[in-house]
Amino acid sequence: MSTMKKINLGSQGLHVPVEGLGCMGMTTIAGGNIYGQANEQEAIATIHKALELGVNFLDTADLYGPLLNERLLAKAIKGNRDKYIIATKFGFEIDDNEQLTWGFNGKPEYVNKAVDRSLKNLGTDCIDLYYLHRLDPNTPIEDTVGAMADLVKSGKVKYIGLSEVSAETIRKAHKVHPITTVQTEYSLFERQPEVNGVLDVVKELGIGFVAYSPVGRGFITGQIKTPDDFEANDFRRDIPRFQGENFYKNLELVNQLHAIAGNRGFTPTQLALAWVIAKGIIPIPGTKRLKYIEENAAAANITLSPAEIAHIESILPTGVIAGERYNTQQMQNIDQ
Repeated sequence: MSTMKKINLGSQGLHVPVEGLGCMGMTTIAGGNIYGQANEQEAIATIHKALELGVNFLDTADLYGPLLNERLLAKAIKGNRDKYIIATKFGFEIDDNEQLTWGFNGKPEYVNKAVDRSLKNLGTDCIDLYYLHRLDPNTPIEDTVGAMADLVKSGKVKYIGLSEVSAETIRKAHKVHPITTVQTEYSLFERQPEVNGVLDVVKELGIGFVAYSPVGRGFITGQIKTPDDFEANDFRRDIPRFQGENFYKNLELVNQLHAIAGNRGFTPTQLALAWVIAKGIIPIPGTKRLKYIEENAAAANITLSPAEIAHIESILPTGVIAGERYNTQQMQNIDQ
């Protein structure tokens, strides 16, 4: 077992490694591949390797599959449940036939239904961290969080979190029950939380922050040289910052990062993760392959000097990236 450094995530008592593992890419969503084909055996082996490396903080959601991802995790953690910290999410509505309706549901009765389904699919009697995946615009956040607070009281959930919510929503929610952490896209490629008040409010209230897509949805790796490098059904083809002129403008910035990483003798991925960790934020890079889990975990041992951080941020200041992080419809689903 590795001795990866651990820190408090928020101020409610949750102790996690400085880096987690995003599991979304290990299964399809509604029959489509998010980041290309996945292999169940390799995905499970990756989760086992992550534990060896000290990366025992796993992030999933009932949306992924739907439900298939949680079931995959159940297989991977069987017999070792107590060695893992499991985070899952709800809020994208899934009907009784296990189909996504693509609506949002934060109603208290749905919260109770969703948690019981996730507990069953994960093969556990308690979820370590339970997130609202997206705000339901038709249900007051106070009602949703009130129901989540009841799950903590009943012992089904230890800690609660929110994903992709505004500073104002965080304040409202935290008054109902202490929020342990907020999860949002954040990376050298997506620094909006620094601008929109989210990072300020979590700091003020003692709430943790988890960064998904900390390697810019794989763009920072440098393995994607043209928009045609994405597989035909890869959802990144539909993201404005990976299209046309935007793609090539952003690629120039990636190339500058590569030069910095090369000078230090590590990969661009490791540089991107080390930058997030230096901010006191937990990155949850997603991978389904053994070779990448080791590369990602090694980033936890990299220390960037204040001068290096300043240099990196001068190349990639907030707002420099061309194109939105989601398409128009998906951006409307985010509480801003």
